[in-house]
Amino acid sequence: MAAIKLDNLLALQAADTKRLDLEQQLAAAPRDVAAVEAKIAAEKQAIETAKAEWHGLEAKKKSLENDIKTAQEKAAKYRTQQLEVRKNDEYRALTHEIETMETTIGGFEEEELKVMYAIDEAKKRFADAERVLKQNISGHEAKIAALRAHEKELRGEHEKAVAGTGAARAHVPEPQTRLYDRLAKKPGMPVCVPVQGGRCGGCHMKVSSNIEFEARKAENIVTCDQCGRIVHWRL
Repeated sequence: MAAIKLDNLLALQAADTKRLDLEQQLAAAPRDVAAVEAKIAAEKQAIETAKAEWHGLEAKKKSLENDIKTAQEKAAKYRTQQLEVRKNDEYRALTHEIETMETTIGGFEEEELKVMYAIDEAKKRFADAERVLKQNISGHEAKIAALRAHEKELRGEHEKAVAGTGAARAHVPEPQTRLYDRLAKKPGMPVCVPVQGGRCGGCHMKVSSNIEFEARKAENIVTCDQCGRIVHWRL
C-alpha cells in the first residue's frame, strides 16, 4: 500500500514539475518580447540619431551660406566705397578690409565643403539605418507575434497543468501532501528522489544504512537523514 502512495507522490511531483516549468516559461515570455522590442527601439533610435546628425549638418551648411553671403556683401560694399574715396590711406584701408573679407569667405567656403562631405556621409548612415530597420522590422514583428502566440499556448498548457496537479494531489493523503509542500519550499524540488549507490539523489550525500534499508523495503515513506527529501529505492 505504501508503494502505491509513493507512486502517487511521484505522480504529484511530475505534475508539479511540469507546472513549475510552464510558470518559468511564462515568466520569461514578457522578457523575450521586451528583448525584441528593445531591438526595434535601438534600430529606430539609430535612425533618429542619423537623421539628427544629418539635419544638424544641413543647418550648419545653411548658417555658413548666410555667413558667406554676409561677408560677400561687406566685400562688395568696401569695393563700392573704394570708388568714392580720394585719399590713398582710405583706399588702402578698404583694400585691407576687402582682403580680410575674402580670406574670411575662403575659410567659410572651405568649412562649407567639409560640411557638404559630412552631409553626404550622414545621409548614407541614415539610409543604411533606415534600410536595416525596414529589412528587420517585419522579422521582429513576426517574432513578437510568434512569442505572443506561444505565450497564449503556454497559458493554456499551464491551466491544464494546474488542473493536473490538483488531480494528482487528490490521490495523496493529507499528511504526505503537508510533508511534500514543506519540502517543496525547502530544500526545494525535487521532493522525491532515488537512492543510488547509498547516496541521496537530491543532496547527493550518503544516507544511513537504515534509510537505505527502509527505502529498499518500500513499505513506508522514508526521508533522507541529511536533506529530509523523500527517498525511494532505485537499482
